This record gives sequence, C-alpha cells and structure tokens, in this order.
Amino acid sequence: MPAPRRTKLPARPLMKPRKNFRLKLRSQTLALGERTLVMGVLNVTPDSFSDGGKYDQPEMAIEHALALEGAGADLLDVGGESTRPGAQETSVSEELDRILPVLEGLRGRLKIPLSVDTRRAKVAEMAIRAGAEIINDVSGLRSDARVAEVAAAHGAPLILMHMRGAPPTMQRGPFARDVMKDVARGLRESVAQARKAGVRKSQIILDPGIGFGKSYSQNYELLQKLPKLGALGYPLLVGSSRKGFLGATLAHDGKPAPPGERIWGTAATVTACILGGAHIVRVHDVWEMGQVARVADCVRRPGQRVR
Repeated sequence: MPAPRRTKLPARPLMKPRKNFRLKLRSQTLALGERTLVMGVLNVTPDSFSDGGKYDQPEMAIEHALALEGAGADLLDVGGESTRPGAQETSVSEELDRILPVLEGLRGRLKIPLSVDTRRAKVAEMAIRAGAEIINDVSGLRSDARVAEVAAAHGAPLILMHMRGAPPTMQRGPFARDVMKDVARGLRESVAQARKAGVRKSQIILDPGIGFGKSYSQNYELLQKLPKLGALGYPLLVGSSRKGFLGATLAHDGKPAPPGERIWGTAATVTACILGGAHIVRVHDVWEMGQVARVADCVRRPGQRVR
C-alpha cells in the first residue's frame, strides 16, 4: 500500500501583517497596529438604535463614559446626533446642547482620548475646543466639507466613514452593484477632499461604514474583504457593534434579535475585523469586546506578548 502523500503547508502566513501607524493627538501619540484599540460608544441622544435615551442627560453620560474607561476603552466616541437608518436630522444647536456639557464635564476626569461623532464643522470646532481630540465624520465630508478644514486647523485626526445615501433613506436602496468598488471609490474621494483642505495623510483613518447604505449581505462581504480596503494605505476603524444586519441574522420567531441580544454576533464580527486588519473597533460592549480583541490579536500574532 503506497504511503499517503504529504500536503505541503504554505510557508507564508495566511494573514497579512497589519501595518503600524502613529496618530498624533494633542495629549499623546497613539500607536495603531501593535494591538487593536477599542473605541467605546457614547451616544448622548434620545433616539440612537441601541442605547438611545439611556445617556441623554449629562450626569448619566459622564458616569457611563467613566465606566467605559474603567472597562478598558482606549478611546471614547461621543455623538449627539443619531445617524441610524431612518433618523431625521438634528439641528446644530441641539447637537451642541447635547455634547458640550458632557465634554466639559469630562475635562480633566477622563484619561483616554475623546472623539466627536459629527457631520458638521461648527460642532467639530466647538467639540475640539471643549476637549475632543479626534473628529469622526460618518458622512465622509459629504454633509459639510468644512469639517476637514477644522481638522486641519487643529491638527486633529480625522475619521472618514463611507455612507451611501443619507440616514433617512439609506437603507431603502438602491444599493451598489459592487460594494467594494463603491466603498473604495467613496473613501478615496473623501481622502482627496481632506488632503486638499490640508489634513495630513498621517492623521486620516478610514471606516467602511458597516450598516450605512449597504444590504445585509454587503456588510458581510465588507468584513470578508476588509484587507482590500487596508491596501488603500490608511488605518482602518470598523463599527459593526449590535447593528441591524446582526439582528436579522440572529432573528427568532420571525423577529430580528433586539440590540441587547446581538453581543455574540458582534463578537464574531469584531474577530473578523481584527483578523482582516482593523486597527480600531468601535463597540458598545467595551469589556466583552476588549476580551475578544485581546484573543484575536494573539491569533494574528501568536508570539506577541499577552498584556
């Protein structure tokens, strides 16, 4: 009987190494890539899809921010406008009324960097003055191109997310025929706009915009093909936490799983993001996803020191 043929294992690792970046903030320099950073979500809104109304009072928001820091968050993203599917636009004054008391209340108390989740230049400017160090524009500068000017003027890092359409109608379609081409093209356009406004390349982070104008299957395709977006040459941030496509996947009795029951689904997507090269994951459940990130980082680099 002939001896069984031995299958030769590939000499190269199956996962590409994650490129390292350094992000300069006012207070410190963040190393991106050595390990995955966990960004905690703090929505100070009455209508966000997962936690709307829970932290819309400054005292409650400040307390939760400190709790997220204690749970292990590396960054905190504060938002005063819901951009969930179907959400209506919030006025600038109302957005400022929501976030400024929180930012000012956290000044000197929070040790981790703050990001402001906004699509408006005036809000970004006021938030930076109140203590935020990063601007997270979910519209990728499509709502207000002057956001890039604010980032450039303050030397603040700028997160550019891909959104197809606008929150009130983005999930009604039509969706892109080729989601990877659509996202890559949109992100390149956002980057070009930011660079023209004076934002340094080293201060730009890209986000594929999971759940923003994509079909449920397209969200999974983006997670699967994330390394292709990494080839654009910028750090990647991904926010899949508790989103609607997970609710649909985990549906029972014909009803989508509610946000609070999507934690294990979120854990699966966070793992996929990290194995696909994400540098930052934006999550609601910081303690749990921090554990996921630590283990996924060890899968990426088995020999790295476990912190």
